[in-house]
Amino acid sequence: MAEPVVQLQCGVKNDPWGKKGKNSAAGQLWSKTPNNGDIQDDQTYSEMWMGTYPTVPSRLLSTGELLSDYLKKNPHLVGQQVLDKYGPEIPFLPKILSFSKALPLQLHPNKSLAEQLHKENPSQFADANHKPEIAVALSNFELFVGFKPLPELESIMKLKPLEQLLPGNQPFTNDLLRDLCKTLLTIPPIVVSEIITSLLDLPEAQFGKHRYIPGLLDRLRKQYTEFDNGNLVAALLMNYMALGPGEAVCVPADSMHAYLCGDIIECMARSDNVLNTGFCPRAERDNVELFTRALSFQPHGVDEAVLPRRRSEIGTLGRSDVYAPPFGEFNVLVTVLGAGERESQRGVSGPSLLFVTRGCGRLEVKGSETVKLFDLREGYVFFVGEGVGLDFDTDRGIAVYRAYAE
Repeated sequence: MAEPVVQLQCGVKNDPWGKKGKNSAAGQLWSKTPNNGDIQDDQTYSEMWMGTYPTVPSRLLSTGELLSDYLKKNPHLVGQQVLDKYGPEIPFLPKILSFSKALPLQLHPNKSLAEQLHKENPSQFADANHKPEIAVALSNFELFVGFKPLPELESIMKLKPLEQLLPGNQPFTNDLLRDLCKTLLTIPPIVVSEIITSLLDLPEAQFGKHRYIPGLLDRLRKQYTEFDNGNLVAALLMNYMALGPGEAVCVPADSMHAYLCGDIIECMARSDNVLNTGFCPRAERDNVELFTRALSFQPHGVDEAVLPRRRSEIGTLGRSDVYAPPFGEFNVLVTVLGAGERESQRGVSGPSLLFVTRGCGRLEVKGSETVKLFDLREGYVFFVGEGVGLDFDTDRGIAVYRAYAE
């Protein structure tokens, strides 16, 4: 008989923008699973993936069987609602990300465009799904997401080095912003460098409330050279945010974003489609015309990007909060317990992926006739089937996240 709760072995990626060795939360948590090996000090560790997506799939720790195959043989474990809508899959993809410099300036195609691109070019766009996502900070987290409000952008673009880029006497609208974004992504590299130099020569006071812009431009040009068009798009047009642990943002499928530094939990719809136009080698950049056509203008301001953390009724003892984005593929629970504390979570009507980011404790799973106990330690990951109630306790403290679909 299929077990409704199984421990998983997850894979890790080694992208060059990842953090090195033990500085990487992704690498540290990945290495804590038995049989995953030790961290190498000279290796970068960028992403630990959890779930059934085939690029970096999870396996049952006990047997090595792919979680995707296990669910195909036991489809009842995902629940009828998820089975009818998505099939015997995990319809979301959680990751632990660690990055020491900016990830590519990117967006993910919305559902209709993803379907079109997958049909036209399945080798680059491997699935037909959209990829809205959330990011929850595990450490201090800096990022660019969405666009500044239009009045603020209009003020920035009146700075002397930037006036040349604006068409004369046009109202500053989203259509003009789309054209401006396209212009900044296509001007010659030497012009990018000249504009950055001119902006850095301006008195900081001329930037008003955005006086952080020169410092960001200097940081970015040192990471990706002064010739990268993404420097201007990110620092001038986009919202810059600095979050602390536990704070979160929501990124719609067609919203431009670039994560700058930190360690985060990222959870997204089950897709790996992406369009990149900056902070990566020019040979890896996608068509700017396609990128700007796919672009939306949400969020338009920092406040619109924030995803609140609220108390969840799934936790029956009041120690579970939820990050609930405005799309249907998933929510993410977080349970933080101090020494000697407990929490119980009712079963949900779909599959869950549970992972421990800090501390240790115990998990009790109550079946119809049996009780099963699991050790919980940093880096441990579990699949939890539909309808399964969970009890947590800890002697020294623990932080547990649980991404789920219903």
